[in-house]
Amino acid sequence: MFVIGITGGTGAGKTTALEAVKALGGAVIDCDAVYHRLLETSGDMLEELEQAFPGVVAEGVLDRKALGRRVFQDEGELQKLNGITHRYVDIEVQRLLRSEEEAGTPLAAIDAIALIESGLGERCHITAAVTAPEDVRIQRLMAREGISEEYARLRIQAQKDEAWFRAHCGLTLENSGSKEDFARLCENTFSELLRRHQAGAKEGR
Repeated sequence: MFVIGITGGTGAGKTTALEAVKALGGAVIDCDAVYHRLLETSGDMLEELEQAFPGVVAEGVLDRKALGRRVFQDEGELQKLNGITHRYVDIEVQRLLRSEEEAGTPLAAIDAIALIESGLGERCHITAAVTAPEDVRIQRLMAREGISEEYARLRIQAQKDEAWFRAHCGLTLENSGSKEDFARLCENTFSELLRRHQAGAKEGR
């Protein structure tokens, strides 16, 4: 199975890229969804969070506001939190990838920016950054969420910029045309990457 890590800022078209993976018969693993599910089901992760940040778990439920106050203004505490949560998400993503591979799924995408900054990046054959011009992203965000241009611009400026994505990913997909054009670009790119991977696997036998 060929595994792609797909990441990008709000409004860049990441959803279209993920849909292209599905169109090719692939699976998409949303790391954010995995994380939130683990908060509901993993007693071990909650126990470790409570040990690291006493008082943030009560009766088996994480108090996210209390945790946020502890970590978001302290880089060291934030790194400690990421070290715990990334490890549990990584284990679960590995399990999901094995399950998809056993089912014969040819292609999978891992969706999360954190995959680049954690061990999840090692699960991918390539990481792909989805980028788009800032003005285009602003218009998409305004249309999708019904927010003002000023707020949309602030949302985007608070994220990692395009140069960061280009520097940290092995592939850049530029979304500057229509949704249909970008979907075709993604499908063609992923199909070719999959073809090369499968050809290389055959040669290695």
